[in-house]
Amino acid sequence: MTIHDKILVVEDDRSILKLIKTILTTESFEVLTAQTGAEALSVIHSHCPDLIILDLCLPDMNGNEIIQSVRKWSQLPIIVLSALSREQEKVDALENGADDYITKPFSAGELVARTRVALRHTRIMLKDPVRFSAKGLLIDYDRHTVEVNGEPVHLTQNEFRILVLLSKHSGKVLTYDFIIRTLWGPRADSNNQILRVNMANIRRKIEENPAKPVYIFTEAGVGYRMLESD
Repeated sequence: MTIHDKILVVEDDRSILKLIKTILTTESFEVLTAQTGAEALSVIHSHCPDLIILDLCLPDMNGNEIIQSVRKWSQLPIIVLSALSREQEKVDALENGADDYITKPFSAGELVARTRVALRHTRIMLKDPVRFSAKGLLIDYDRHTVEVNGEPVHLTQNEFRILVLLSKHSGKVLTYDFIIRTLWGPRADSNNQILRVNMANIRRKIEENPAKPVYIFTEAGVGYRMLESD
């Protein structure tokens, strides 16, 4: 018997809900649905989905409230799918604990790809890997070494810590504030200039063309996203 991942889609627009369900069902996912926040929380607790696709604008509550509620007890992946496209709205959702943010209108291919990335990332995190590998980039967490196409890369301690944090959340957007707080503590200066300088140095060392990165991508005004592991 084949066990399929259960995806909970929380969306109050019936036509969009039907479209998402059709897309995911075609890709062999089991799809649960909810049209209100209260219904979503009930389904989450009763059916334990493997991933949530969440609209922020619901008739009874803001989607961020659902994210905050889930994050009190679970790290199950949450992808926000919303028409709200301002940078601050994306930052707020990600800071509250969302794993990814897709802006409407969306393509079926993007939705399926990001869903699979989020599910794979969760499984990798549960395995507590000792290394990261993607397109010739190899990070060995235990040995504290980095290689690109077999050649050693010399990073400073801060550069290595940033690279490790991003790689352990590969495929997920990490906000500037999350990176700063995680690496330098909750009282660290929220000014991200030092982070930007470190990132420029990292890209200069690992990217063939820092202006066109293949490993670490910038989500403008939000943060950084690492290429998913092989």
